Amino acid sequence: MPTLAILDLGSNSVRMMVNRINADGSYEVLDRRQEMVRMSAGMGDEKVIQPDAIDRTMVALAEFKEIYTTFDEQVHVRAVATAAVRQASNQAEFLARFKETMGFDLTVISGDQEAVYDFKGVMNSLPVNDALILDTGGASTEMILVKSGKMVQRISVPIGAVNITEAHLEKDLVSAKSLFNALTATNKYFHDIAWLANAVNLPIIAIGGSNRTLAKIMRHRRNQLDLPVHGYQMTKDEVDDIFAELLGDNKAERIGIRGLSKARGDIIIGGVLPIVTLLTIIDSNKVIFSQSGIREGVLFATIEELTNQHVLNPEARQLTIDAD
Repeated sequence: MPTLAILDLGSNSVRMMVNRINADGSYEVLDRRQEMVRMSAGMGDEKVIQPDAIDRTMVALAEFKEIYTTFDEQVHVRAVATAAVRQASNQAEFLARFKETMGFDLTVISGDQEAVYDFKGVMNSLPVNDALILDTGGASTEMILVKSGKMVQRISVPIGAVNITEAHLEKDLVSAKSLFNALTATNKYFHDIAWLANAVNLPIIAIGGSNRTLAKIMRHRRNQLDLPVHGYQMTKDEVDDIFAELLGDNKAERIGIRGLSKARGDIIIGGVLPIVTLLTIIDSNKVIFSQSGIREGVLFATIEELTNQHVLNPEARQLTIDAD
């Protein structure tokens, strides 16, 4: 069976996962990589991916290509792009640069398809009964309502860590006025989603680097670095406490917090604003973090296409998630 590389071109970072696929639907992860390229930085109202952002992305992708071809020159590659590329007014230029760099076409997926992949990624790694899945990216946020293990609602909204920050927040110390404007804008998107009323009191399954940063910070504070981020749990009060601390710090102080990467120091407040807002809107008291999302969803879907087998995930945690 083939070696399969999955490339996920997000609005803030590009990620790669290289896997060896077996005929029975199982797989082995050979390599994982991530580069923060800030593709959506400076897109503005014109929605133009900036030349330096395109260059950063292509450099990272070329490095990924060198890596995955060392495993198998005939590697099967699936590459998907999300919010930044699908929103871009210069999408055609970006797609041409991608093909020139990589030698094949890039698939630009809709927000709806992104939510479907998120669902598949989570359900194959954290068996879920009832929950709200939240994937906060750089330029979009996906939400999926899960009832009795089934996807019953899904939506993608065009807000994320990078564009919330650029539209409303200072990258250093955030002012009260800026925070108010950001909260107002975020609340408007969420309050327009009528079906969130059916998610009241449900736990949130959190995907995305900004959300996972909360878990990484809390693991340091609890001295629980032996516990994986995948499946890690926090309460609403714990999330709110970290958010309040982030708001009180300037950028230099934020990047000094253990568990928070320097690359996220300027956008982390915008990045966690959606989950902080949503916890209040649906009156949820539990967050469970998932390291399996769109990239793994694409992987699982591709394995099923290639093998006609249900995915056997060696990394799955046997954790069933319900409302309390």
